[in-house]
Amino acid sequence: MTVAPWRIFTVTVRASHRLGPSFVRVTFTGPDLDRFADNGFDQRIKLAFPLPGADGVDLPSGPDWYPRWRALPDDRRNPIRTYTVRAVRPHLSEVDVDLVLHGDAGPASRWAGRARPGDRIAIVGPDAGFPGDHGGVEFRPPPNGPVLLAGDETAAPAICAILERLPAGAHGHAYVEVPEAGDSLPVKGPRGLAVSWLPRGHEPPGSRLMPAIEATTAPGSRTETLARNDDSELLWDIPTGTPTDAPLYAWLAGEAGVIRRLRRHLLGHRGLDRRAVAFMGYWRLGRAENA
Repeated sequence: MTVAPWRIFTVTVRASHRLGPSFVRVTFTGPDLDRFADNGFDQRIKLAFPLPGADGVDLPSGPDWYPRWRALPDDRRNPIRTYTVRAVRPHLSEVDVDLVLHGDAGPASRWAGRARPGDRIAIVGPDAGFPGDHGGVEFRPPPNGPVLLAGDETAAPAICAILERLPAGAHGHAYVEVPEAGDSLPVKGPRGLAVSWLPRGHEPPGSRLMPAIEATTAPGSRTETLARNDDSELLWDIPTGTPTDAPLYAWLAGEAGVIRRLRRHLLGHRGLDRRAVAFMGYWRLGRAENA
């Protein structure tokens, strides 16, 4: 029997607790979560949430589930959103996911704010039985070089997961912009990698992150010319061959417009090689995610 890289896990909430004003950690359990692959770093997954008034999630099955889900009428299509795995405990059949709370503005935040033990949803995640690369892990730094991690609250779970998986000798800096001061999350990372939490209050996304990066990344000896269409719809650019002698490896994720500006700064002013900058627009201001 052929095993696919990803599978649909039917899960229930085992526990839910607030980490801060804007974060809640949900622990899921399920009969087959012992088969959930623990790939670490910024492993992406998808959560499928119940329709209004429904108890649980009923996704199409089989390898073609996704196009079949897309073809469903709106009132029968379970909302799906993308998240990062925060922790995996296969021996306990548990997976932790940290979700950002922003009121009832969307189905994911609405569900997260009310999640209780026993609530049923579905996770689309990596199957440990698959022998190859599952995909969904974009953090690929060269060995030994300094690392720059930067993002907003939507990237905070990924940044924390990356920090906890880095080798003890890793060094660099992580900048995380969050809505409130109470959203600074406890995280254990290498001693040589400083972590700065940047509460922005009522200011717009990027208002604290952008100045912090500009103040701590001095101009380089070379400047890369960026094409005019660098501000196009491209929201996801992952280098496949980071130079081993790169002076800095940067991982950027969050609101698309802010992350694009950060990338332009690092390439155009800091002089980084674009092959050393991973760039991910997790969301776009004023636009809902499309799974």
